[in-house]
Amino acid sequence: MWRIAVPAALSLALALGSCLSQAALANDSSAQLAAGGLVLTKSDSIEMQTEDLEISRSAVKVRYTFVNTAKQDVVSRVAFPLPPVGGRAFFEMDIAIPLDSPDNFLGFETRVDGKPVKMEIEQKAMLGTADRTAWLRANAIPLAPHLGPAQEAMDRLAPARRAEAERLGLLDEDGYPAWSLETTYHWLQRFPAGVPLIVEHRYRPSVGGTVATMLGSDADPETVRTYCVDAALLSALRRAEAKNVVYSEGWLDYILVTGGNWKKPIGRFRLVVDKERPEDFVSFCAEGLRKIGATRFEMTKSDWRPDRNLSILFLERRTAE
Repeated sequence: MWRIAVPAALSLALALGSCLSQAALANDSSAQLAAGGLVLTKSDSIEMQTEDLEISRSAVKVRYTFVNTAKQDVVSRVAFPLPPVGGRAFFEMDIAIPLDSPDNFLGFETRVDGKPVKMEIEQKAMLGTADRTAWLRANAIPLAPHLGPAQEAMDRLAPARRAEAERLGLLDEDGYPAWSLETTYHWLQRFPAGVPLIVEHRYRPSVGGTVATMLGSDADPETVRTYCVDAALLSALRRAEAKNVVYSEGWLDYILVTGGNWKKPIGRFRLVVDKERPEDFVSFCAEGLRKIGATRFEMTKSDWRPDRNLSILFLERRTAE
């Protein structure tokens, strides 16, 4: 789970595309959920030699090389926390969730040295600091508050149980599930002494966005700052807007800063962001960024420990209606 440290920013934007006759409403939008990479139990023996991170709207793929520098094998717990879902704010906006699965809505999967890992799953239904998992399970309430079965099960509760749920704060004033579901995949991993271990994982990111960007005519300073949108991109969007060409926004957040639970900084870090279509734009904050293909942009770092997270703005050219 990790975000990108960027003292000097470089915004990338490429290629205009086809025409659209009328701009769509900007309030048709969805919000993104921030995810990231693996989290290890704190260790003074395990080094991350390399991390290769590739991000697009379709997939997040990460490949790590870990080395245990101790004289004996080390067993450490490795975890992947999914972003929490639920709570009142969740139902007040459209949240981008790739899959309807109640326990793996990002489609997370992982391999170690090329072999699939059998993971354990921990789920907690939280109201602030209060864990209400046991109550929900005792009353046969599914834990995923954003899916229909949880609401349906609440509606079937006997009056006394329903009243208890309300007293516990499990339902908001409109009768919607009020808890937040926290899900973590984890497993115990043996790191052999002195032998590199390759860990790979991938998932589908939560990409929020809006049907039409307003950056051409109304460059919001917060958006410009968050995604390091430069003057060249703003000018390109204004020219496109003058020709009735519309771009939709896609927002993707990646948490980088939790990746510090190993002995040293990352030996070699490589980030590739792929906008997937040449006619689209992409903008984000990064140092030393370079173009390596029609749609791909790369940043590399040596002996690096991230101290910020990564926010990416995808601008997708809309087709004519």
